Amino acid sequence: MTGSEESPSFRLAYVPGVTPSKWVRIWNERLPDVPLTLSTVPAAEAPDMLRGRGADAGFVRLPIDRTDLSAIPLYTETTVVVVPKDHLVAAVEEVSAEELADEIVLHPLDDTLDWERPPGRPALERPATTEDAIELVAAGVGLLVVPQSLARLYHRKDLTYRTITGVPESRVALSWPEEEITPDLVEEFIGIVRGRTVNSSRGRTPTPPQPKQKRADKGGAQRKPAAGKSGGKAGKPGAKNPRGGSGAPKSGAKRGKPRRRP
Repeated sequence: MTGSEESPSFRLAYVPGVTPSKWVRIWNERLPDVPLTLSTVPAAEAPDMLRGRGADAGFVRLPIDRTDLSAIPLYTETTVVVVPKDHLVAAVEEVSAEELADEIVLHPLDDTLDWERPPGRPALERPATTEDAIELVAAGVGLLVVPQSLARLYHRKDLTYRTITGVPESRVALSWPEEEITPDLVEEFIGIVRGRTVNSSRGRTPTPPQPKQKRADKGGAQRKPAAGKSGGKAGKPGAKNPRGGSGAPKSGAKRGKPRRRP
């Protein structure tokens, strides 16, 4: 939102491999009057985009320079190696970084993994992007190690991927400028991502509880006293009969046997 006279909106950026559709759907359900716009940004450019107020918040890959940025780590991805389907690695479920020592492993310039030293042997040139590196894997130039979501994003029928151990993993985080332009909307989106309910105390103003209605008997009418009974003490044991006398029979009175004639 750039001015108080304009209607509010929320701008969300995300890096390749992240799928924000679930959170966007919840946003549209809870805040239908506040449009949310999405934009994809390369992982290396995401922090500067947030600092430059190109978006109110964004999904980024850690580590990032957190100068002037806040971040909440959300989840960690499995790391995989992308190989041609006829490669020996495709025959196993999992491979270690040491087992790729003799392989050419591509290391694109937009790589998001925090390497000390990439596995395998380096290629003569680094591809510009992960998407370019995928094409080189398909051409048989080398292998590629990436977060699993990127392997799925750039999937090809002639390629497959396997889990690789002994390598860094990619952490995805929600990040935003420390001095937000739309702090209430950022807090609202943080609540959605963290799974807060719509009536959470940290979300929007909770809906006040509705007063309970008195439960009526069947038919909605009050229960009437049984026939022959009044609202007083009538009908209780020992109550007087309206004709005068006790309403209960006398105890101890027995009918005698008829006498025989002599």
